[in-house]
Amino acid sequence: MEFPTVRPRRMRRTPALRAMVAETSLEARQLVLPMFVREGATEPVPISSMPGVVQHTRSSLKAAAAEAAELGLGGVMLFGIPETKDATGSGAIDPNGILNVAINDVVAEVGDAIPVMSDLCLDEFTDHGHCGVLDDQGRVDNDATLAIYAEMGLAHAAAGVDLVGPSGMMDGQVGVVRAALDDAGHTDVGILAYSAKYASAFYGPFREAVDSSLQGDRRTYQQDSGNAVEGVREALLDIDEGADIVMVKPALAYLDVIRRVRDAVDVPVAAYNISGEYAMVEAAAANGWIEREPAILETLLSIRRAGADVILTYWAAEAARLLRP
Repeated sequence: MEFPTVRPRRMRRTPALRAMVAETSLEARQLVLPMFVREGATEPVPISSMPGVVQHTRSSLKAAAAEAAELGLGGVMLFGIPETKDATGSGAIDPNGILNVAINDVVAEVGDAIPVMSDLCLDEFTDHGHCGVLDDQGRVDNDATLAIYAEMGLAHAAAGVDLVGPSGMMDGQVGVVRAALDDAGHTDVGILAYSAKYASAFYGPFREAVDSSLQGDRRTYQQDSGNAVEGVREALLDIDEGADIVMVKPALAYLDVIRRVRDAVDVPVAAYNISGEYAMVEAAAANGWIEREPAILETLLSIRRAGADVILTYWAAEAARLLRP
């Protein structure tokens, strides 16, 4: 009987050996916590399809941001939920609108201890739920939307944000926002571009989280799920327009796209571990079908292994605690 001479198991024998040769790491600094803040809320509102996630009050948002900084997270991403909506999403550019005041609140609370990021899109603010304004035939008007995105970027910059996240998948959105910021003297405000954002079935819980008013779907501007080459093209276009970070969204169903983008670009790559991905793990764990905490860390590690430098995830704070020695 011949015994093997090559024994890879030697380096798996102890936790210390496994840690020494680990090819991929997961650290708190690589994780960004998305947070929702609801205008007029007097106490946090649980999101039923995302157990453990809430629509924050302004006060609880500040406390959560302070905790994120203490945990050493890589950032927080803010989404606003207004009390009223209209066809043009005017609350998005109002200096007193919920997202703009929330940015100001969080920046005042954490200072430079953690990067503060903001979702730059109209879907939370429009009564039709689309990411842009509509023309007289009910179609999303790309260029009219860009003009509002520019104003929105300026409002976020005035509130003190570190990075804006154009997420509407309008053609030219990064270039227009970058030009507006630079022309107004906000050259230090960065852009985390939602570059390869796919029309996905996994966004469902997010629509509850932001009280979405969506009518129809977003397939005329979000990408088709079969297209990986197009995802790389979109990322390269955004870099040419001035993006500092490019992102793939969703993450788990698009790990191959994350890898393709990582191989094609020379800027940091982010990935969004989205609401439906979160909800699947939480539901399976609640039913006793999987072990929850190892599944969380394995999920996030898979996104890192695919090539993401930064991960937006609702587990960011919990994962940071789990990763502490």
